[in-house]
Amino acid sequence: MKIVTSSQRDNWIVRIRRSTHHGDILWSGLVILMSVFVLVLVLEIGWMLWQQSVEARHTLGWDFILPRLDSSWDPATGVFQAWAFIYGTLITSIFAIILAVPISFGISIFLAELCPQQLRMPLNWMIELLAAIPSVVYGLWGIFIFLPQVVVPVGDALFAAFGHIPVLQLVFTGPIPQSGSSRLAAAMILTIMIIPTITAITRDVLLAIPNSQREAAMGLGATRWEMIWQVLLPYGLSGILGAVILGLGRALGETMAVTMVIGNSLESSGSLLKPGYTMASLLANEFGESVSSMHTSAMVEIGLTLFVITLILNIIARFLVWQVARRTPQEARA
Repeated sequence: MKIVTSSQRDNWIVRIRRSTHHGDILWSGLVILMSVFVLVLVLEIGWMLWQQSVEARHTLGWDFILPRLDSSWDPATGVFQAWAFIYGTLITSIFAIILAVPISFGISIFLAELCPQQLRMPLNWMIELLAAIPSVVYGLWGIFIFLPQVVVPVGDALFAAFGHIPVLQLVFTGPIPQSGSSRLAAAMILTIMIIPTITAITRDVLLAIPNSQREAAMGLGATRWEMIWQVLLPYGLSGILGAVILGLGRALGETMAVTMVIGNSLESSGSLLKPGYTMASLLANEFGESVSSMHTSAMVEIGLTLFVITLILNIIARFLVWQVARRTPQEARA
């Protein structure tokens, strides 16, 4: 009778385990394949936009996107200058981020650190539900409720406070239309739409911070506010920055809600209180009604411009997150 030693039995077990671990290889290959697919998809979208906008690029050149106060868009006469739409996209998105970031940080800090346990789960559900509401619903609510009751009074107050200050007249020239349709309306709707995204990610970042960080700060005599402001926020800064950039990316590309409340006006005013366009809202309104191949090519070039702006934004965001993540361990060791 052959005697099996414990070492032989262990070797057999190791061999069996190795023979059944081919799933790891398949899984790794699938993940790599999907990553390559995403990269190829992004490159394909960029190449398609580049190819379809050849006519506009060759005809209009850099004059198409250069900043100018008298920017105009007239498909009937073949005049295509996109700066007004680029400006509308940037100012509404930046204003939305300025409003959304402090609100989102306050909500996420409350949910992660201060909220009673019995309220935490229902409030988390409400935040995630806000992120799931379709943008067209936000647009309808904005037209009938938010614009007349909130945007118009806020616009009047901003015009009264800042409209006569020379430095701020460009941004707060008014008064706001009685309907409320304006870039300010688009920015405030975008604020409401991106708050759930920034809040949910920031909350998860704070909850992922080890409790040892909290205990160490409190043990050194820090108040709860000092612990949050001086320990938790710096520790999770890379994730929080990623949340902000993700919210800004959504604001840049949002279409339906913005189209419904921004007023869709081609006037060249740079004021937040005036109707305007964003690049996404222009494409939603005009792409299916192009009057010529040049008109279509110009709108595709607007799509290419939005694609490039978003790509540059994400590259900058990844660089900033990498810088913060690289610096955080060094500060922790110090």
